[in-house]
Amino acid sequence: MTDILMPALSPTMEEGVLAKWHVKVGDTVKAGDVIAEIETDKATMEVEAVDEGEVAEILVAEGTEGVKVNTPIARLKGEDGAAAKAPSNPAPQASVPPAGGQSAQPSPPAGGSTREAGEGAKAAVPARTDGARVFASPLARRLAAQGNIDLASVKGTGPHGRIVKRDLEGAPTGAAKPAGAPAPVAAGEPRKVQSLAQMGIPDGSYDLVPLDGMRKAIARRLTDSFRDVPHFPLTIDCRIDGLLAARAKVNALREKDGGKVSVNDFVIKASAMALKAVPEANASYSPEGIAMHHHADVAMAVAIDGGLITPIIRKAETKSLSQIAAESKDLAKRARDRKLKPEEFQGGTFSVSNLGMFGIQSFASIINEPQGAIMSVGVGEQRPVVVDGQLAVATVMTVTLTCDHRVVDGAIGAKFLQVFKAMIEDPVTMLA
Repeated sequence: MTDILMPALSPTMEEGVLAKWHVKVGDTVKAGDVIAEIETDKATMEVEAVDEGEVAEILVAEGTEGVKVNTPIARLKGEDGAAAKAPSNPAPQASVPPAGGQSAQPSPPAGGSTREAGEGAKAAVPARTDGARVFASPLARRLAAQGNIDLASVKGTGPHGRIVKRDLEGAPTGAAKPAGAPAPVAAGEPRKVQSLAQMGIPDGSYDLVPLDGMRKAIARRLTDSFRDVPHFPLTIDCRIDGLLAARAKVNALREKDGGKVSVNDFVIKASAMALKAVPEANASYSPEGIAMHHHADVAMAVAIDGGLITPIIRKAETKSLSQIAAESKDLAKRARDRKLKPEEFQGGTFSVSNLGMFGIQSFASIINEPQGAIMSVGVGEQRPVVVDGQLAVATVMTVTLTCDHRVVDGAIGAKFLQVFKAMIEDPVTMLA
């Protein structure tokens, strides 16, 4: 048998949801076949088989949450009924289609794994790379599961410390923990939340919606950011009548091709240009030093079911308004469909969050670490203003820059907003 393991679909992924199986026991698969869909905290991605054979067992049920990376989720056997040839990379890879739509699969790492020494071949995978990850042969894993043996407590004597069959002899039993998510609450059984009960909220007075991977990640990351990053807001008003006039002209020119430029596209472009004009604001803090970024990779907050995600316009300072408009529209659509690749929403040097479409006048966002700042954009609305000592009416948009004081201090943040305001109020200056 060959174990199919829960893949790591991004460098930071620790667990995911096995959303859907595309195969069942008895099906024959070959390398490249899509066998499952995995949900991470930000996206849903397809998993491809890297070996061929018959599906012998489905170990993790469809819909299971909290499946740890490298947990066996299924097993294959060779078409002749014998053990399938072990793949060069035991974890199936997520299909990451490049531009053009054809799926591409990363090259497996140098040095593959085969069946364990003493059972026909050598193993070439180290036993463990850290305290949590355990390397063992498929046979050893199966025997450990049958004998209720915790592999983390077993010392491997195979090549490079890999756990093999002989290492399980005399190993203590009863310490193993089943893979996958905790046992679900029985149907109809109310969920009890001790923390709410302690605050006087009785059981049965509410419906509890379980946290999915995205909500857990948002809660963790934003709590860490709000607690650990010394942040402060800077707020400024921008008159955008000139921008609205320029937008109308641009969209009239683009009417034939059906593309339209939004106010947010102007905001992204102006932000990118301002970051290049004030490079100190395009920076990230690290204990080793301040990272001064070469390009303005602007992340835009997109609301999706269950949370939000921040797809990134890379090198936004080099792109035209039309390019930004087309790219942001495509990224937003695929974000809502949860079809983004990890590299399309991880990273970025600056973020823009726009709630103007909801009528929000002003707000302050939480910094998306390790970025040095995030800009919150409110609604453009007509307000009374003073022009040359006379009362007038103008369309005004309030923006708030939340800064990481370790990187972007008050003077740098103010200078950035000064440049941004000049560009957003007179879009022609973006072309200079």
